[in-house]
Amino acid sequence: MRPQAGAAPGARQPASPSRRAPAGRGKTWYWLHKWSSLVCTLFLLVVCVSGLPLIFDEEIVAWLDPSPPWPTLAPATPAPSLDAIIDAARARHGEHRIVDVEVLRDPPRVTLGLAPGPQAAPGTPSLRLEFDARDGAPRAAIADSDEGLGRRIVTLMTRLHIDLYGGLPGQLFLGAMALLFALAVVSGVVLYHPYMKKLPFGTVRGHRARRLKWLDLHNLLGIVTVTWALMMGLTGALHELAVPFFRHWLSTDVQAALSTGREPSPADVAPWVPVQQAYATARAAVPGRQVESLRFPDAGLGLPRHYLLWAKGDTALGAHLFDAVLVDAPTGKLTAVLDMPWYLRALQFSRPLHYGDTAGLPLKLIWAALDLVMIVILGSGLYLWRRRARP
Repeated sequence: MRPQAGAAPGARQPASPSRRAPAGRGKTWYWLHKWSSLVCTLFLLVVCVSGLPLIFDEEIVAWLDPSPPWPTLAPATPAPSLDAIIDAARARHGEHRIVDVEVLRDPPRVTLGLAPGPQAAPGTPSLRLEFDARDGAPRAAIADSDEGLGRRIVTLMTRLHIDLYGGLPGQLFLGAMALLFALAVVSGVVLYHPYMKKLPFGTVRGHRARRLKWLDLHNLLGIVTVTWALMMGLTGALHELAVPFFRHWLSTDVQAALSTGREPSPADVAPWVPVQQAYATARAAVPGRQVESLRFPDAGLGLPRHYLLWAKGDTALGAHLFDAVLVDAPTGKLTAVLDMPWYLRALQFSRPLHYGDTAGLPLKLIWAALDLVMIVILGSGLYLWRRRARP
């Protein structure tokens, strides 16, 4: 999940400038706000700090790991087939097996994901190869253990941001923290309503005690960013469920589409049709959509004899909305086009809202500014709680 915002720990929202805790129902909301904030704030600070460079991940990689320039080719240069590119990769990296293929338009390139094969020596790293789609020329070969500085920074920040290096348990834990954060935001808004009856909107009492100044600033920044904060919390919690969602989809919708016949073992289904043929079958099945990636048959996914291809739209929003296409690897025939179920479609819709990457640099700058505001809100909340806890 990307950086989150909102009201932060232990910050009181009193009905008057006094230090008396709210009474009755307000006391319950105060308790909810205090403890939901205190439990999640330190983790949210990690999320906010790690999320800031992730807003500019493409720019960081382009700056620190510059790619070679794209040459100008003659207009009549014939484009190679995907299988020609795959054969070239296999010839150079025979100890690896190809796992996936990605076809990208801007700039036109083909990337291949390679994993160590059965004959690979222990410790052989996975590879990511990049080719010029216009003439098949190799451009880069990046091993997992030999990433550039920019990619290493992005990988580090991504792991901290998504799972704290804890894998699926870490993702589920941060998802729970995101839900607590959403509760802190809602309870903060409830407490802010009576607070505003006593003070004009935007008041920061800088001439009074330092704690009052930070309380006013905490409340002002929190209420100004409340919609964005709540959106970040809820979409962040949703993103942390991506792995369980995908596994459930594989075991239900995908297996239902394959239920017409029992899947044989991988040894029974070779040889497979060319990858270019599978791409052509998928494109014909989803006209008007861009078939961007292909996953080779994988028994671990429950697909020992099927190519899994992903197709997306061409609009700013449609580029985030994927549907799956299953192509039978031995015959090249279409097995099914799978529309995403509601839970995966909700996840896809939430991604552009969470990441803010649909409108270029201006929106990224806005997201970065809001992230910095969130860091101030979270830090001021901790300060207010610590000051209040003093005897």
